[in-house]
Amino acid sequence: RGERAYDIFSRLLKERIIMVNGQIEETLANLVVAQLLFLASEDANREINVYINSPGGSVTAGLAIYDTMRMLPCPVATTCVGFAASFGTILLMAGDKGLRRSLPHARIHMHQPLIQGGIGGQATDIDIHAREILHTRDVLSEIIQHHTGQSLERIKRDTERDYFMSAKEALAYGIVDEVLTLAEK
Repeated sequence: RGERAYDIFSRLLKERIIMVNGQIEETLANLVVAQLLFLASEDANREINVYINSPGGSVTAGLAIYDTMRMLPCPVATTCVGFAASFGTILLMAGDKGLRRSLPHARIHMHQPLIQGGIGGQATDIDIHAREILHTRDVLSEIIQHHTGQSLERIKRDTERDYFMSAKEALAYGIVDEVLTLAEK
């Protein structure tokens, strides 16, 4: 019949929808960055929709996605479906103002960055890693402040331990701009 078969993610990409599902790591980040760049090159004015259902993951992989989303000329909408935690929450708030959404029963979570893997070695090596994680915490706190308007003091207090929010609480915090309503069925 001359039709081309698509897998579901290719079909979604054709509709300018990108899925950030699961752990944020280098392979996922490279795929999402490539999809963002491809869609921006196809049409620099049309909106890209990023759907997030992620427990977070690598800060460096997440920053690759975040920086790419923020540098694109086209509008980027984000929607939390299910769960946005840790760096998933940073990506959720990285959407353009007015285009950051959540489904009503989604959960949003923030915390300070964690050290991945065991840190060992000499005291000076441990000190280097400690300074790096404190720097990372400051960078992420500034990103959260930029997107939410919350004070750095509040952000540091809220992210000291796990901080869970409902969609409505994320709206009040400034992480999302809208809680989508369910269709009456």
